[in-house]
Amino acid sequence: MSQSSPEPKKLTETEEWQAEAEAAGERIDKHLVDALEADVSRSQVQQWMKDGLVRINGNVVKGSYKLAEGDRIEVTIPEPEELDVLPENIPLEIVYEDSDVVVINKPRGLVVHPAPGHASGTVVNALLYHCKDLSGINGVLRPGIVHRIDKDTSGLLMAAKNDLAHNSLAAQLKEHTVTRKYIAIVHGNIPHDQGTIDAPIGRDAGDRKLFTVTHKGSKHAVTHFAVMERLGNFSMLELKLETGRTHQIRVHMKYIGHPLVGDPSYGKPKDHEMRGQALHAAVLGFVHPRTGEYLEFHSPLPEDMEQLLIRLRSKR
Repeated sequence: MSQSSPEPKKLTETEEWQAEAEAAGERIDKHLVDALEADVSRSQVQQWMKDGLVRINGNVVKGSYKLAEGDRIEVTIPEPEELDVLPENIPLEIVYEDSDVVVINKPRGLVVHPAPGHASGTVVNALLYHCKDLSGINGVLRPGIVHRIDKDTSGLLMAAKNDLAHNSLAAQLKEHTVTRKYIAIVHGNIPHDQGTIDAPIGRDAGDRKLFTVTHKGSKHAVTHFAVMERLGNFSMLELKLETGRTHQIRVHMKYIGHPLVGDPSYGKPKDHEMRGQALHAAVLGFVHPRTGEYLEFHSPLPEDMEQLLIRLRSKR
């Protein structure tokens, strides 16, 4: 009696980067555990290799493969474990919506997508209730989500309502053509009016939930900043992302000695009565997937950051 073959694994996204000089000689399985922003184990990575989901310079390799500088690493990440993610009537501030895309203004404190053990109370739950027709490319846990912002970062976020829109927006993000500008309030008086932080980001060896500037198992990361206002021992900045690594702005500002006000992980927690980092996604622009028109949206600072500015201005 013949057995039916197992169903192929659904895939979510492909990540690509080049191995830097510091990674030369490192086992590929260990490198991936350190480099991937998803929290994965070495056994998971080795299973992906057996499934042909990891390629070096276009070729399938074993976990023992030793990297060389310049190797092109390509990883196709399987769909996460399916959960019962239900629509929830969570209020959303809709900035723009049509049959292809929806742009929301996310409040501080709202998680973007569910995770194992936390399947409710997220942007995805709210969007499922509001839209009922999100793209399924990113699987059950992240339907419609093409990019994310941290739980305690407020501001503009786009989601796709069909696969055409999802593929287009994801491609624009990969090609760095999406406009993403943030407003932040940081510690310290930054002496330069503008600058660029070009420093690779990878897992923090001391705490895998955090990230740091490192050349080990890292990815290229670039953030541009301009000083909008100096506030004594603080500065208000406009930051533009050239790449989109997890916690990128927070890590880069800590790296140059100017952590975000209120950042519980990379700064001075609980300072100035902020419920999280003083960071707001203020501008989002992209080419509409169907019409080809460039759309750009602006979001004013949330009330807590406005109040922080008032307090800091009064102390100058």
